[in-house]
Amino acid sequence: MGLLKTALIGAAVYGAIKYITKKDLNGRSIVDDLQDKAPEWVDKAKRFKDDLEQKYKSELDPYTEVKP
Repeated sequence: MGLLKTALIGAAVYGAIKYITKKDLNGRSIVDDLQDKAPEWVDKAKRFKDDLEQKYKSELDPYTEVKP
């Protein structure tokens, strides 16, 4: 049973890797697209983190001016 399970998992991993690295009509794969978009996602995550930190720090300061 363990051998069959290992073979099925191995086949699934092989199929997934083959699908992800398969080139489309333009000669690009899903991995290529992810590598191109990763820096944008990192920048968005950093901006989101900075916004949350700024919001959190402004709520902690008891001497901030209350705006109506």
